[in-house]
Amino acid sequence: MTTFSTAPSASERRNLYTPHKMRIVKATDEAPGVRTFQLQFVDSEVGARFSFEAGQFGEYSVYGEGESTFCIASSPTRTGYIECTFRQAGRVTSALADRQEGDIIGFRGPYGNTFPVERWEGKNVLFIAGGIALPPVRCVIWNVLDLRDRYRDVSIIYGARTVADLVYKHELAEWDQRSDVNLWVTVDPGGQTPEWTGKVGFVPAIVEEVRPRPADTIAVLCGPPIMIKLTLPVLAKLGFAPEQIYTTLENRMKCGVGKCGRCNVGKVFVCKDGPVFTLAQLNELPPEY
Repeated sequence: MTTFSTAPSASERRNLYTPHKMRIVKATDEAPGVRTFQLQFVDSEVGARFSFEAGQFGEYSVYGEGESTFCIASSPTRTGYIECTFRQAGRVTSALADRQEGDIIGFRGPYGNTFPVERWEGKNVLFIAGGIALPPVRCVIWNVLDLRDRYRDVSIIYGARTVADLVYKHELAEWDQRSDVNLWVTVDPGGQTPEWTGKVGFVPAIVEEVRPRPADTIAVLCGPPIMIKLTLPVLAKLGFAPEQIYTTLENRMKCGVGKCGRCNVGKVFVCKDGPVFTLAQLNELPPEY
């Protein structure tokens, strides 16, 4: 017998390019040129239905200026809002940086795949991040910490060029005070201040100094390309297998829905097949990457 589906709801008929209106309820200056917005849906019913998972991203827009792609920097364990962190770098991010608390911006999403945090339960989790790449890692860090009893050791290695460039300084201080988190924060040589009490050195060198154990450990790595390039051999030397190392490639994306072609690498569309990949998966991509 032939069956017919019911008519699509208004939300199902919604144009996938149409952003939802979001109100900036809190704006935080994290570092020079770097801001964090806490956002709530103007339409409370849409907000009540909204959900996402760690690692997914969205398109954030200023009407008349365009849109930019950022991860959702807050954890799905914290409901009622989402957060994004961005660096002022071009037309759209400059327009976003001019917005203040109470202003309305656009958001569409969530898009992309996720960090498989459920599969990591019972394992150690190592987070390695550099500079403005901490936001996509922060989402997973809080996801793990809010469900802390499901994981074993949690370690965080984070670095930036200077003390001023460190983002989420208040959260770094909070993590440093936790007895169930191992935290190492470093700045590049020459980037320290007289008051700095953390480490001085590049992230790959700090990873080699800390020497995290690979047994039953997942490594989440995100940072500038040169940091990733120099950290991967260190992890390999320590015994981490490609399947144990995860990263996110959000900087390659534009439209978010596999239409513009900007993010394709061979047959892979980062926005649809990613942005989260293991190193083993990245090793299968064409040499162009």
